[in-house]
Amino acid sequence: MVASIEDVARRAGVSIATVSRALRGLPDVAAGTRDRVLTAATELNYVASPFAARLASGRTATIGLVVPFVNRWFFAEVIDSVEAELRRAGLDLLLYNLGSEEGRKRFFDEMPMRKRVDGVLVASLVLEDAEFEALTALNRPVGLLGIQRDGFLSAGIDDVAAAQSAVTHLTGLGHRRIGLIGGDTDDPMRFTPPLHRRDGYRQSLADADIDFDPALERLGYFTVEGGQAATRYFLDLPERPTALFAESDEMAYGALREIHRSGLQAGVDIAVMGFDDQPYAELMDLSTVRQPVSVQALDVTTRLLALIAGPDDELPREPAVVLPTELVLRASTEGGV
Repeated sequence: MVASIEDVARRAGVSIATVSRALRGLPDVAAGTRDRVLTAATELNYVASPFAARLASGRTATIGLVVPFVNRWFFAEVIDSVEAELRRAGLDLLLYNLGSEEGRKRFFDEMPMRKRVDGVLVASLVLEDAEFEALTALNRPVGLLGIQRDGFLSAGIDDVAAAQSAVTHLTGLGHRRIGLIGGDTDDPMRFTPPLHRRDGYRQSLADADIDFDPALERLGYFTVEGGQAATRYFLDLPERPTALFAESDEMAYGALREIHRSGLQAGVDIAVMGFDDQPYAELMDLSTVRQPVSVQALDVTTRLLALIAGPDDELPREPAVVLPTELVLRASTEGGV
């Protein structure tokens, strides 16, 4: 039979409250009393309930993570990295997958994590002022991944600059007709990368004195199938692009599949550039932008935990951290024009 805190209290001849204070090492317990409690706990093989300890300390030992989707590579990497760091720190993860505009509205209206978490992480959502106010009203530290806001911890990359570097490489190879396979810029979840990476693409074209052509932009919805459909559209144009920039590796995989299906060769007949450097990118010889997803998630998580452990009014230095990306060149962009 597992010993309870009541058993320890009876063995030591003290109250349950005294046992709780003694086992937590609080200073208002006499040394002799603490020794009796520790001896009784050892003799009974008593193990304190983590849940009870959390309640006693006023902490939940839980961090909330809010994501717009769970079925995309980026968010799967974020969830895995955050959960691993929290597990290492002995904390729990409470995941909120918004999933839709309706789910998002319900979450920020009801704030179901209220009193259930010690801190909150929000991944890649463009938040409205009212949503920031709802988070602030929790009176818990908040960390942002992929977005910045004064007064909040954040970690991310510069999506605009990263996309510019990718497209500038293509223009440097002599490409003038460069198609963009983008995410859903009208997504009601207002996921940030599609907007910023499109801006980087357009800025790079302007820097190279290439006129903007709306016919060379097509949505791929961050899926392999969407990337394949967008590429089919580009290949059917009277004057097809000589290069494609996909805002994610999934869409670039679809582009590579359609190019092969059409009897063409990526890197020879048409260049393809992705974004992320997912595990299969190297296998498929895909040039891409490498972004450190796990490092971003780890950075903001560790700083959030430090803020929770420190004074409530002390925001760690450098609350907004921008991590570098890297252009990784492979066979899919080998040839120029």
